[in-house]
Amino acid sequence: MKKRILNLGAGVQSTALFLMAMDGDEVEPFDVAIFADTQEEPASVYRHLDWLDSLGGPPILIVTAGKLGDALEMGADANGNVCEGFHFVSIPAYVKNPDGSRGLVRRQCTGDFKVKPIELAIREQVFGVGKGKPLPKDALCVQVMGLSYDEPKRVIRVKERFLAKPKTWRVEFPLWDLEMTRQDCVRYLQKRVPHPVPRSACVFCPFKRNEEWRYLKEHDPEGWARAVEIDEVCRVGNGLTGQRYLHSNCVPLPLVDLRERDERTGQMNLGFIDECEGYCGN
Repeated sequence: MKKRILNLGAGVQSTALFLMAMDGDEVEPFDVAIFADTQEEPASVYRHLDWLDSLGGPPILIVTAGKLGDALEMGADANGNVCEGFHFVSIPAYVKNPDGSRGLVRRQCTGDFKVKPIELAIREQVFGVGKGKPLPKDALCVQVMGLSYDEPKRVIRVKERFLAKPKTWRVEFPLWDLEMTRQDCVRYLQKRVPHPVPRSACVFCPFKRNEEWRYLKEHDPEGWARAVEIDEVCRVGNGLTGQRYLHSNCVPLPLVDLRERDERTGQMNLGFIDECEGYCGN
C-alpha cells in the first residue's frame, strides 16, 4: 500500500509541485496533499489554498496543532504545557542582550506546528494507525517536499532526518531532481495561476524582508496588527536574558523604518539583503 503525500505549504514551490503533479508529465501524482495550518498565515495564503482546492486535484487535508500565536501568548509549547518562570517563545525571534550582543532564538515552530501535525495525520488519517505506532508492514509512505535546486542545505537536513525513520517511510524532492530553482517555479506559476502566489509564512515570522513587512502593513491590516501584538508578546515574561523582537533591527515593529536599504541610504539594494534561507512549509 503505497501513498504519495505532498507537504503542501501553499507557497511557491509546493504550489508548483501540486500543479505539476496534476499535469502528470514530470511529477508523479499525489494521493493527498497535507497543509499544516498554524492559524496565523496571511489572508492571501488561505485564499490561495481555497483556489488550489477548487481545481479538482488531489484532496487537500488541513491539519493543525493549534494557533501558534496563542501558544506564545500563554507561555506554552505546542502541547499547551505552560513554562513556569519565563515566557516560552518557539519562533526564531531576534535577541538583543544587555551587553549589546545579538542572537536568535532557536526555531521550534516548524517542528511543533508543521512537521509533527503532518506526520501525525499521515499515521492516523492516511494509514489508520495510532500515534507512535509503526506503519503496516505492506505500507510505503512517500513524503514529497517542495525544496528546490537552490536549497541544498535544507535538502541535506531533511534527508538526514529521514535516515532515522523506518524503511516504510521515505522522502522525495522532485524539484531538486528536475534541477528547478525557486525562480524556475515562479516562472512556471506565472503561466498557471491567475494571481500572485503568496509566500507561506506566519504573519509574524521573523524571516521577512522589509518589503514583506511593508506589504503586510499596507495590504493586510489584520495580519499587521497580529504581528505587532506578537512582537510585544516576545518581550513579556520573567527570566528573559535579553529583549526579543520580530525585526532584525531589534526595535519594536511599529518603530522600524521599513523602507528598502537603497531608500534609506541611497545605496543600491542587490536583492540579498535581509534574505534568509528558511520559509515554513514551503
